[in-house]
Amino acid sequence: MAFAMISCFVYKINWGVRRNLDSLAFSWEQRKLGEVLISLQNNTLSRADLSSEEGIAKNIHYGDILVKFGEVIDVKTESLPMIGDETVIAKYKSSFLQNGDVIVADTAEDETVGKCTEIAGLSDEIVISGLHTIPYRPLQKYAPGYLGYYMNSPSYHNQLLPLMQGIKVTLISKTALQNTDILYPKSATEQAAIGRYFRNLDNLITLHQRKHYLILEDIMLNNINKMDLFYDYYAQWITVYKEGAIRKVTMDKYLLTQSWIKQLAPELRVCELSRITYQKLLNDYAKSHERQTTMDFHHQLKGAVLDAVDEGLIERDPTRKAIIKGKKPRHKKIKYLNQFELHKLLSNLDLGQEINWDWFILLVAKTGMRFSEALAITPKDFDFSKQSLSINKTWDYKGEGGFMPTKNQSSIRKIQIDWQLIIQFSTLVKDLPEDEPIFVSGKVYNSTVNDILERHCKKAEIPVISIHGLRHTHASLLLFAGVSIASVAQRLGHSSMTTTQKTYLHIIQELENKDVDLVMRSLSSLN
Repeated sequence: MAFAMISCFVYKINWGVRRNLDSLAFSWEQRKLGEVLISLQNNTLSRADLSSEEGIAKNIHYGDILVKFGEVIDVKTESLPMIGDETVIAKYKSSFLQNGDVIVADTAEDETVGKCTEIAGLSDEIVISGLHTIPYRPLQKYAPGYLGYYMNSPSYHNQLLPLMQGIKVTLISKTALQNTDILYPKSATEQAAIGRYFRNLDNLITLHQRKHYLILEDIMLNNINKMDLFYDYYAQWITVYKEGAIRKVTMDKYLLTQSWIKQLAPELRVCELSRITYQKLLNDYAKSHERQTTMDFHHQLKGAVLDAVDEGLIERDPTRKAIIKGKKPRHKKIKYLNQFELHKLLSNLDLGQEINWDWFILLVAKTGMRFSEALAITPKDFDFSKQSLSINKTWDYKGEGGFMPTKNQSSIRKIQIDWQLIIQFSTLVKDLPEDEPIFVSGKVYNSTVNDILERHCKKAEIPVISIHGLRHTHASLLLFAGVSIASVAQRLGHSSMTTTQKTYLHIIQELENKDVDLVMRSLSSLN
């Protein structure tokens, strides 16, 4: 209670001073963001692509900006995830961050989108801006800390509110930010004074936050002992360390893991966690799950178990040298059609004068879009003069509906489409609202579209595939046609070519075998 009162008091002081600061801003220099800052490249690596232990370069993820970092980040002292892939680092060499650069989070689950952090403390480290971030570099020198504090102030952030897009997940574009106003004193001394003031204020807030976290940890430790059930400990661990810090979809995975612990080991106590009991838990889970799913289960557990070791509840790390098993993978359905089969499917579609799910099937087959991306398509996304289709959002069909950000930054792309599709859709969408999805008129279930597709497949006497299978079909036909992996990856919106190579390894191997035959025939002709 005392901490809450102090925090509230400090916040009010902070807010009040910033409002006073805003009231003086009319005497400052005022420029558009695009005039004083230039954007740099950001990577699209997910958490899974990063390491917490070792690497060549440090990575700044949008989630950390929103939850973990303040207005200024000292990269020397802050623990940051690492990038180990040298090819990734080489790709972003021209966008290595410098002191004074500002990193904006372009996606959030609320109006905190646009929160930023300023780089400080950098010497010889390599730091790169990561997923769902927009990095900026000042074109003129500002006092250290000024931009970080100003761009998080109410006067600046309020400019962003009408520019935000999305319902469940909020995002803001680089284009929208370009025309926002940046205000600053002409005097570097005044800028520095403002930066120092807020830095000192943040130090005070941080001090009380640390006390708060110590209290939380103390509460947890007091409420848990070695004799408590493991699933109870895991539940509290989720509440303390994960609640409010991760997205709902990720939180649901942790909760599912908790339910499995309760189901598989309802009487397992924290003090009983050893290499044998932990391995038995993994083995029991693996009986009904494939190896990769068991690996994910292990990773979900490991963080909580290691914290229990740190807290002295367990003497040794029971997860060390864990062996990951899994049941035999079930027979995989055919994921894609060949060119002849696809032609039979498309010939079977009922393509009338109005939008229906058959048109949806045609669009996915010819573009390779994800299901959620295709649902989010609006008339405005078509550029009929350039024969292209913009992919810049998805549709939340699993939740309550509404636009959401794309899977990753690489998923934002333009797809070239053929002239026939252009003519067809230019007629279909001409009278539709330009900012509303053309295929969505209520709650959408992927099973509905898959059922329609299944009926068409059976009628055409071809293998039954899913809507996602059409995406595989599209990619497969491009690869067999000789389109490069890089181009296919870009068209599909993959974050890297590695994803494409892994997904379509069987096709790539088949093409390599054909290439070997061509090489041998070519060499034999030299005699």
